[in-house]
Amino acid sequence: MKKFMDKDFLLETETAKVLYHDHAAKMPICDFHNHLNVQEIYEDKVFNDIGEIWLGGDHYKWRALRTNGIKEEYVTGKEVSFQEKFSKWAETIPYTFGNPLYHWTHLELQRYFGIEEPLSPKTEKEIYEKCNQMLNTKEFSVRNLLRMMNITVLCSTDDPADDLRYHKALKEDGFEIQVLPTFRPDKALGIDKADFAEYIAKLSEVVGYEIDSIETLKKALEERINYFAEVGCRVSDHGLDENLYIKASEEEVDAIFKKALAGEKLTAEEIKKFKGNVLVFLGSHYHKRNWTMQLHIGAVRNNSTRMFEKLGPDAGFDSIDDICYAKELSALLNAMDYNAELPKTILYCLNAKDNEMLASMAGNFQDGSCKGKVQFGAAWWFLDQKRGMEAQLDVLSQIGLLSAFVGMLTDSRSFLSFPRHEYFRRILCNYIGNLVENGEYPADMEFLGQMVENICYNNAMEYFGF
Repeated sequence: MKKFMDKDFLLETETAKVLYHDHAAKMPICDFHNHLNVQEIYEDKVFNDIGEIWLGGDHYKWRALRTNGIKEEYVTGKEVSFQEKFSKWAETIPYTFGNPLYHWTHLELQRYFGIEEPLSPKTEKEIYEKCNQMLNTKEFSVRNLLRMMNITVLCSTDDPADDLRYHKALKEDGFEIQVLPTFRPDKALGIDKADFAEYIAKLSEVVGYEIDSIETLKKALEERINYFAEVGCRVSDHGLDENLYIKASEEEVDAIFKKALAGEKLTAEEIKKFKGNVLVFLGSHYHKRNWTMQLHIGAVRNNSTRMFEKLGPDAGFDSIDDICYAKELSALLNAMDYNAELPKTILYCLNAKDNEMLASMAGNFQDGSCKGKVQFGAAWWFLDQKRGMEAQLDVLSQIGLLSAFVGMLTDSRSFLSFPRHEYFRRILCNYIGNLVENGEYPADMEFLGQMVENICYNNAMEYFGF
């Protein structure tokens, strides 16, 4: 029996062990998509409690706690201490058998705090006290937590209306880790949302003129793209839950936009026409600036209206959709590509049934301008687990080029989440090792070692132009 999560954790073959220990483990981290609080990085926050840094905003853990029968007051309640919440997590963690939360939790305890014992009600008090004792020192401030993981680049997620003051302040402060913004204009495209007109009014205040037509909306978005670029942005991001694309004229889209501002109800076709038109416009500007466009497709959000009204979005009440969108996605990408204005693009799906579709779709729009211009992105959200990552790697290998892959990201709100890169790297090396030792690829360790290093770090740095 293997020791619990030892140095060869998830590495089943000798080839995998060499690839991980000699190549993957030494590579820095480029985390090109996360939801970290940049103000906390600038202020170099020192967390006082492991419960806060673990449970303060992690909806993955929140879902597990609720599923284990923990009352909401111990999940998101404001009146309950983080020590009490930590106690409930320690009570829950042994029951997360087979869930990536179990591995993530213990990788974080090992890598940051040197704690090898599994978390449980038996070890809860000792682990809580040891973690807090270490966290309450400047050596465990936010910036030092990032340094511990050998991070070179972080890309946060930011609304076009954001002033990016903390990104600029970090650069002026000389912080050696690049903390760059990501342009995420979901609210500007959210014409089907109840607060759309309110958001457009907010964006109008930021740009200094009334946005009352599709022309002025596009002008405002272009200005904000230029502003983000000045602060170092190289990446955009879009959440496309179901409405992707129907071709429409500028006149049609202008009428739809004005209809929405007037509070009138839109049809599904009108929503797709508006979103598709604005996405194609944005794509042309991303291409012009050599940015990368990320498309996250397939979430059903805020399923519990009761809990959405109580807690708001991103509270653990989202799930996987089962839409069929291949033709619309093809039309969207084709509309950008037709005039040679398709930017570098990463396609992420939330439903594993779409793996082969996205991997094959990416191949339609490769043009030789760079390696892997259109990427089948890393396993995302509910697929960000061992089987999901193995499936993504397998499909990418068989339909595309694994060697051109830009690798993993955390997509996280936690400053302790970076061992997820290690989790991915171990799974990657194990996948390659199994193919080699099964006689499916020669044991050219020099070539394979370089390929692993590229997937872990080098490909992303080159692809995004950091």
